Formats: sequence, structure tokens, C-alpha cells
Amino acid sequence: MASTYFLAPAPVARRARAYFAPVNRTAQTPALFDPTEEGTFNPDSPPSPWISLGWIQNFARKPLSKTAPILTGIPAAPLEQVRETLQAQVSLEFLSWTKLTMALATGSQHMNLLAPATGGAPAADGAQAAAAVVPQSGSTATSIALVPTDAAKFTPGNLVALDIDYTGETGFVGSPISGAYVRTALTDVNYIRRITFNLGFVTQVSSSGLTLAEPLPGGAPASGEKLQALLGFVDREGGSFYQEWSALFLLEGSQRERIFFYYPRLQTMTGAEEATLPLNGKNQIGQSRIVLKAQFLALPVTDPLDGERVVCYRSFLPAPNALA
Repeated sequence: MASTYFLAPAPVARRARAYFAPVNRTAQTPALFDPTEEGTFNPDSPPSPWISLGWIQNFARKPLSKTAPILTGIPAAPLEQVRETLQAQVSLEFLSWTKLTMALATGSQHMNLLAPATGGAPAADGAQAAAAVVPQSGSTATSIALVPTDAAKFTPGNLVALDIDYTGETGFVGSPISGAYVRTALTDVNYIRRITFNLGFVTQVSSSGLTLAEPLPGGAPASGEKLQALLGFVDREGGSFYQEWSALFLLEGSQRERIFFYYPRLQTMTGAEEATLPLNGKNQIGQSRIVLKAQFLALPVTDPLDGERVVCYRSFLPAPNALA
């Protein structure tokens, strides 16, 4: 008598969640995701170095790899097939505007609008910045110690950037996240703080320093790092730099099953683009939500398991107590 298996239905999920982590651009080393050790993480608290970007919509994967048959015999007939090209694309819409979502949704440098110096000459990507201040000893990732005169330059609600001075470096700049590629030496001492991702939000100011809402991504201030206030962000259409990040997308089913799409290397492949979602019904005059559209090209990595070149890993973790 044949055995009967009751298979679990196809997963039912609401929306996808997105997580990104920096790639070491100089060494071309992506962030690693191991579903056997990290696959059960709390969606609201991903493992380091993954950064949660919350819910996304219109998530779509598009395989573009091409195969070709090897023909043999007379008349020729397919003997087997080979993969001619390896390529894939990912598209999505971010539902929030942040430093990282804006950077991922544009193809070039994404910069901080540093607070301007008094009388600074206007510029499209921010005027000459006010002088940076130096954190004092005893600073932590959430508490920046300052001398009283420096602390008085900040107010609660300020965004701040913490990073080193630019001293003429070329190549990828910014650590641990490369925010730009410099071809020829620049003269702006604040350039690295303009492109840094090491940002914080000030909740309290005292005569002894600043308290931040969350820990700085780079941890406690290191020797040589300086602090500046910023007013917002700016990116540009054009340029030669491409954002590159590792990406992880999670679809969680109603029975707690999980589908992961892990892309070791994604490069932004389009310029800045937005979409509007009417809040009062289609084709009606009223308010609209403006979301960031993003499209990525998946770059290959070599899997150390067997030396194969791949662009994506798809993992499935069945629901608890489900039959395989």
C-alpha cells in the first residue's frame, strides 16, 4: 500500500523585509549570512552587521542568466547545456527615507548636508561646513564627551556625523563603509564626514557633551575622529561611483516558515527615482506617499564549498513541526 504524505501548503506571507550590510570594497569581501546559525533571528533585531530597513514593497527578482545547448551528431542535436552568462537583477521600493535607503536607491555618492559655516559660499551639495569638534576621552557609542564651548554648538534633535578628516587619500574612502571613490586628491577636509554612514541622533545636550538615541554604527569615537552637525542628505544624478552592499530579504510565512534571499553583492544600477502612492484613491487629487524605487545588479561570488560562481542563495526554513 502506497504511503500518503500531507504536504504543507505554499507559504503565505504579507510583505518582504530588507536587511543590508556593507561590502569591503577594497577586498571585495561581502557580509556573510548563514541560515543554519542565523536563520531564526528576531526580524526586529538582525545579527551584526546586518541593518534592518523594515518592510519593502514590489520586491521582484529577475534571473537574466542565459544558457546554450552543446550540439553533437548529424543532424545536430542537444547533448547537454551550459550556462553562457550569469546575471540577475532585484527591484523594490523602500517605504521610508533614511540615510541608507536614499544611498541604496541612487547610483552614486550619497552625502550628508553638514551644517554650514557662517558666510560659507553656497553649493549644491552643501556650503563650506562649520568647523568640526573633537570628542573628549570617556566618550562612548551613545555618549559623546565635549568641552562646554563645543557642546553649546549642538541642540537636541540634531543629526551628527563622526569620522576622520580627509587628508588627500585616493581610492575607496570611508570605513568600514566605503561611501565614495576618489580619483584625484580633494581639498575639502570634511569630505569623509560628508560621505560617512557613521551618524547619530542627539536626544540630550549638557555642558559635558551629547547623548545619542542609538549607538553610533562605528562604535565609540576613535582617535582622530571629529564631530559635526548635519541638516539632511543629498545625492546626485550621475557620477562614476556605484553603491555596493550585501543584501538579505526575508519572507516570513503565516506558519513561521521562512524564505531567505541572500545576495552577497548587489550594486545599484539606476539613478535616483521615486514613485507616488495616492492616499485618497487612484486618480484622485490629494496627498500621496513618496517612496524610493531601487534596482540592483547582482554580482557573482565564488562559493568556497565547490568553487562555483553564484549570485544568490535561496534558503527555506520549514514551519515548526512541518513535514518536509
